[in-house]
Amino acid sequence: MKPLTNWAGNITFSATRVHHPASVAEVQALVAGHRRVGVLGTGHSFNTGADTTGQLLRLDRLPGLVDVDTARRTVRVSAGTTFAELGPRLHEHGLALPNLGSLPHISVAGACATATHGSGNANPVIAAGVRSLDLVTAGGDLITLERTSADFAGAVVSLGALGVVTALTLDLVPAFEIQQYVYTDVPWQTLADRCPDITASAYSVSVFTDWHEHSQIWVKHRMGTEAPDLGWTGGLLADGPVHPVAGHGAANCTPQLALPGPWYLRLPHFRAEFAPSTGNELQSEYFVRREHTGLALAALHALRHTMAPVLRVSEIRTVAADESWLSPAWQRTCTAMHFTWVRDPGAVAPVIARIEEALAPLDARPHWGKVFSTRPRVLAATYERMEDFCALRKRLDPLGKFGNDFTDRHLPYPRPARSTARTRSA
Repeated sequence: MKPLTNWAGNITFSATRVHHPASVAEVQALVAGHRRVGVLGTGHSFNTGADTTGQLLRLDRLPGLVDVDTARRTVRVSAGTTFAELGPRLHEHGLALPNLGSLPHISVAGACATATHGSGNANPVIAAGVRSLDLVTAGGDLITLERTSADFAGAVVSLGALGVVTALTLDLVPAFEIQQYVYTDVPWQTLADRCPDITASAYSVSVFTDWHEHSQIWVKHRMGTEAPDLGWTGGLLADGPVHPVAGHGAANCTPQLALPGPWYLRLPHFRAEFAPSTGNELQSEYFVRREHTGLALAALHALRHTMAPVLRVSEIRTVAADESWLSPAWQRTCTAMHFTWVRDPGAVAPVIARIEEALAPLDARPHWGKVFSTRPRVLAATYERMEDFCALRKRLDPLGKFGNDFTDRHLPYPRPARSTARTRSA
């Protein structure tokens, strides 16, 4: 049997068996009956966060659930549903998710568990829209956590360390149309000097750059508002479709050239019917406070020659603050610096180390689903609710059924308090 790998092919999962439960009851029985359990979504993470030495569950065969409540503007959706499947169903009801990641191929539960995000000054991570979630805990019990629950903010972005999410309820907004167009050949100095003005210019803005002289600005303008003209940047309005990575055709990219279209076909960068991005890559991403954007750009620009041999492209996006304890945008408005690398872990690792060293003074938080090497103690120091999450993990999964090397290293259980009582000598 062919080994099971993640989408990028850089991780081979070590599970003893892969299960495809066909019901929530089957999920409960599998969880209750095994010592170690992990959950794998669409496999788009680039590290071992979804790995397990026990039983691996894939939720792609759970009964399809897309229950739209038009009056409350919510949708209850099964965990394995992808955004490509969900988007058209919501649009039929005149409703939408306020934002999407760059890939529609990923599952709703996986995106929320890792704090996946799109772009836009006012747009938080996708998990910020979760109202409730159904969770199978270590004993096989099914619980529902609502937004009013004391544990809720710790459970939405959880890396699968608390249990198996089987369904979620998400907030919706009225459906809307987007025009997407691209400016090419934007001078680096303009980006360095005016990045806040660029990212504030439209509903969703992404900047792609190789950290050298020129960059692209991808504008996703929400129709019904005034369309921005970014000619002042010195960039050229593209007269044909472009791909973020130089030398790649744009067939797998979502429509550009200001062609109007529904939100679910414009907010992602890539079409659901094609392989996303380049398909042969690694990824990293770091979140810094938005007020530190200029410092981060300068620090990374200084490393442009170090990055060049292994970098395909970088993307700069903005993210609004949220309240999920493990979200990299927890109580921070952020700018996220994303890196798409060649698929050569050995060559990429020292470059990542240099980037993390450069961004360390800015308390950068890495994306949980990407490649990073930030030390656990350093990472924990940037999350004020890290101890609370680890205590929640201990309470819901006292024996570490859903743990693995990755979660045990980065989200360790609290150490027992040392006794201060003195023993009497015999």
